[in-house]
Formats: sequence, structure tokens, C-alpha cells
Amino acid sequence: MDERNNVCIMIREAVLSGASKDRACDFLGYDIRTIQRWDKNQKGDKRKGRSDIPRNALSTEEKQEIISCCCDERFVNMTPNEIVPTLAGEGLYIGSESTFYRVLKENDLLHHRSETKPRTARHHPKALEAKGPEQVWSWDITYISSLIKGQYYYLYLIEDVWSRMITGWKIHYEESADYAAKMMSDIGKTTDLTGLYLHSDNGSPMKGATMLSTLQRLQVMPSFSRPSVSNDNPYSESLFKTMKYHVSYPQHFETIEKARVWVSNFVDWYNNIHLHSGISYVTPSQRHEGKDKVILQARAATYEMAKGKNPERWSKSCKKWEWKESVFLNPTRCKKEELKVA
Repeated sequence: MDERNNVCIMIREAVLSGASKDRACDFLGYDIRTIQRWDKNQKGDKRKGRSDIPRNALSTEEKQEIISCCCDERFVNMTPNEIVPTLAGEGLYIGSESTFYRVLKENDLLHHRSETKPRTARHHPKALEAKGPEQVWSWDITYISSLIKGQYYYLYLIEDVWSRMITGWKIHYEESADYAAKMMSDIGKTTDLTGLYLHSDNGSPMKGATMLSTLQRLQVMPSFSRPSVSNDNPYSESLFKTMKYHVSYPQHFETIEKARVWVSNFVDWYNNIHLHSGISYVTPSQRHEGKDKVILQARAATYEMAKGKNPERWSKSCKKWEWKESVFLNPTRCKKEELKVA
């Protein structure tokens, strides 16, 4: 009860200071509905629970029999899923597998005992917010097919999450943390990367010692997706799809030099010609250089002028060419709900 009251007090103080209740709850790791229930009921949980004992409940002796059976030398290295059918084959039934597991859990006898590494909890990656260029970058590696079956070239590609501009790329014969570190070092020679977040998946080139030490030297903060969760790195995945489904993509490249020439042309088209749907149909370079505001304002004015000339053709308001101030990478659940409402 003391911890519950302290949490409620901290959230009230945060709200009085100007913070939103959703963000305060999310910061402390509580669902807002839980806090609302606690605020409504200050005296704690008044539920009395079940007073009677079910007629089919296991007796103390039966529970002890299950524990003794599981701790028997014969079954000590077997799971309930193995113990129950073994006993049934001998004409003995003590309880179901779920009953065995429940009794073992009640007596603190369910622990990882194998030599294999226990399952690790995978937490949602930190939510990153970009309010301008060169604050949050996303990068990944994708394969490019050669003419020889089973032989690939590997494209290393970095994208600015806020502007969607491709800020760096390289093509090599293999995936390597050394190549990734060299790419970041080359970018660091012309761009101040201090305080930048660099998000990627959990591949060995991303988490290699050479890459991580280079990021530390450049004062770049690494961020990683959960294993096997491609949705944690959506911007890079979307960019690769745009590239590989481009009308000029050849599917196979004769040499690595030709692959580099094609990617160079694609990067120029993507940054300077492609009207990106995620940033209100301006080019990534226009947004990166801060020219998109003027362009969107001009479009809005054109729409208003057209509506003024023929208002009967407009059943609703004009399309809103909104400038997006913030772009989020892996937002929290509360932030996702706010973005949907907006």
C-alpha cells in the first residue's frame, strides 16, 4: 500500500507540474488504468476472495505426493510432461501436467536447471524522438545479388530518421564490423556526430567491438532492435523495399563496380528527386536542408486559392500539408495512441 500511495503521489505532482498523466504513468512503468483504479480506491483491494475450498482441491497429502514424485531420483531430470505419461503407463495417475506445474510453482521448485542459457527477457527498445536532422539515424545491411547463384554483395546504408535522407552508404563483398566502423569514421570526418543516436538490428557487424569502439570515439550512442523483430527498425526496412522495387533495379549485378554505380544513382534520385510520402511529399534533401516548410506553405496556399475559385467542388476542407516537427522511432504505446489521434 505504501508503494502504491507513493506512485500515485508522484504522478499527481508530475501532472501539477505540467506533465501529461499518460507520460508520467509510462515513465514509471504503470498503465494509466491501473493508476486510475488506485486513485479511486485509496484503501486498497477490498476483494475478500474465495472463502470456501473447492471440493475437487488437492489435499496436502496429494500435493506432497506430487513433490516427492518429482524429487525422486528416478524423475529428478524429467519434466511433468514426461513424468505424467510415464506414471500413466505404469497404471498410476496422481494429477495432470498443469497440476504438477502448479504445485511445483507453489513450493518454489520451478527453476532453470539445464546447462543451456535460460530464456532472456526482451524489452522494447528505447523510444527515440528526432526533432531535426542528424539526431537519430537508422542503418542496416542488405544483400544484392550477383550473376553467380549464392554470391552476394552487401550494401551498408544509413538513413536520417527525421529527414529520410540517405547520409552514407558502402558496398562490400562481406558483412564486417570493420567495414561498418570505417564507414562511420569517414562520415565523422565531415559531420559532427556528437550526441547522435544510431539505431540498428542485432547483427554482428552492428555489435562488433570495432564498430562499438568507433561509435564511442565519435560520441555516438548505439541503439539496438530486439532479436528477430524487424519492426524495431522500420525506416531501414522500408528504404530497402523502395530500392529493390524501383523500376530500374536490375535484380542481379555483373560486378561490384556496377552495383556501386547503380546505388550511387539511386541515392541521388532518392535524396533529390523522390517525393517521400512519410514527409508530406517533399524530397529528403529539401527536408534535411529546411526548405520543406516553405514548399508546404506554398502548396497549402495553392489549394486555398483553388477552393476559393470553385468552392462548390470542395465538399470538405482542403488537404492539410502539415509540417512534421517530430519523428519517432519505436514509440511507446501511449505515444502511438497520441499519434493516431493527431
